[in-house]
Amino acid sequence: MSNFIEIVEVGPRDGLQNEKAIVETPDKVDFIRRLEACGARRIEAVSFVNERRVPQMAGAEAIMAELPHQDGRSRIGLVLNERGWDRALAAHVDEANVVVCATDGFGIRNQGATVADQMAALAAIAARQKAEGGPPISVTISVAFGCPFDGEVSEEQVAALARDAGALGVAELALGDTIGVADPWTVKRRIEAVRKAAPNARLRMHFHDTRNTGLANAFAAVEAGVAVLDASCGGLGGCPFAPAATGNIATEDLVYMLSRAGYETGYDLSGLIEAGRWIGEKIGKPPVSALSRAGGFPG
Repeated sequence: MSNFIEIVEVGPRDGLQNEKAIVETPDKVDFIRRLEACGARRIEAVSFVNERRVPQMAGAEAIMAELPHQDGRSRIGLVLNERGWDRALAAHVDEANVVVCATDGFGIRNQGATVADQMAALAAIAARQKAEGGPPISVTISVAFGCPFDGEVSEEQVAALARDAGALGVAELALGDTIGVADPWTVKRRIEAVRKAAPNARLRMHFHDTRNTGLANAFAAVEAGVAVLDASCGGLGGCPFAPAATGNIATEDLVYMLSRAGYETGYDLSGLIEAGRWIGEKIGKPPVSALSRAGGFPG
């Protein structure tokens, strides 16, 4: 297994979408540039969603206009449907991340669509991308470990969605523990099931730390051979449609753990800590990451 773990930075999107304080577009652009200065090469930068439902995600086109394409960097736009895909194309994102919920309960509240409707939208987007061109597509299966409305999510539910996405030619699949209910043993079993269902897709994992198992789950994923993990600078995050869900695992905490184990990530740890503190000042609350309090070691 490679000694390099790719960390996809999701702070500018997942990290900010649940905050009460609205971060203005120039500050969002500044945040992205600070993260790239720390070594981020794939950043979930914007979300093409209804701004009335998620006002924190306003200004996606303006943000992308300030971030011209740079080789070796991918600014990702989150997409829920064909309207979002059209906006992503017009904004010239480097990559589109299409979200499909594992349950109807969450899908209807989060996206106003059933699982079947979301898979139909994914199929339409994939067909258009193949026929017309456009940025690469990745797919995140949200609430892949449990739903706040429908309860437990079975391995079979997730594997079926992965199988269908893989059949569409999706190159990368992410499993999202949207409400932070996973445990390391379930993580390993679900990874194994998804690999069997979509053997040609690269796996990415997206963990929230709602119940303090995020880093343990990231460890389990790496032990299972996953080499791509999402994280959010400062430990920011959450979902406005998921009650009590808190932030993603903190990028700086994940980088620290991996670097102590001998893995390379390409991130500057001290810079990440400062970026987390900076965005904390912008939203009016300190970052929740452990390293923002304790710092790295050795100092």
